[in-house]
Amino acid sequence: MEPAETVLNVTRGEDGTATLWLDRAGSRNAMGRAFFDQLPVLVRGLSEDPLVRVVILAARGPHFTVGLDLKEMGELLAGAPAAGTNTPSPSPAARAAATRAHIVRMQAAITAVAECPKPVIAAVHGYCIGGGMDLVTACDIRLASADAIFSVRETRIAIVADLGTLQRLPKIVGAGHAAELALTGKDVDARRAGEIGLVNHVLADRDALSDAARAMAREIAALSPLAVQGTKAVMAASEGRTVAQGLEYVATWNAAMLGSEDLEEAVRAFVEKRPPRFTGN
Repeated sequence: MEPAETVLNVTRGEDGTATLWLDRAGSRNAMGRAFFDQLPVLVRGLSEDPLVRVVILAARGPHFTVGLDLKEMGELLAGAPAAGTNTPSPSPAARAAATRAHIVRMQAAITAVAECPKPVIAAVHGYCIGGGMDLVTACDIRLASADAIFSVRETRIAIVADLGTLQRLPKIVGAGHAAELALTGKDVDARRAGEIGLVNHVLADRDALSDAARAMAREIAALSPLAVQGTKAVMAASEGRTVAQGLEYVATWNAAMLGSEDLEEAVRAFVEKRPPRFTGN
């Protein structure tokens, strides 16, 4: 069997930031088997790397991603046996079970981004369609260039979005905007995406987008990683809880974390009127 195409790669900076690149530009970064195999592995590596404090998710080529590679994934998701094999035709039940297993595996790959303990900033340019929406809604912050086009495209190809958009998008833009995007499958430009809160900022072009993403990543990376990752964890834990339950959770969290060396450094830096130097201890 030939080795899988490398469709994702990582570059690490010396400032605590790393960029996870969608790198299948020739196919407009369509998301195929290799994407779903490689994504959770690379995210896990970034999650476990103590030198990485913030992750930027960006793409090479003219588009962020056109979504699922339907040519490559169609038969797989239909539960069909691999071409050229003598595997007996599966029953409808076996076919459904196989399809479900593939969907769950793909869901887990996207969820790996949402569960990354480090903040993840999506930098979107060009098309961000279908599975691309699943991917960026799993990120913490979204930035876009003015040429970005977003679309929850699945209803237009007669399927239901199943990798996280329908669960995460309403929490980002609200139920009404999410329903409009998901039910119509229409394209939304960057200006409209900014208006409804899908993206935090719209930048003039791709270069400005890259600069803004890196500046934001550096700003976050300069802070205490214990506090930053703790903030992300507490915000995630507060979903589905009452305010009182969330307050109880964060009280317990801070009871454990207020003894950090980073807090002592913050106080010293304030007294000495200098920028703090956080180590994550």
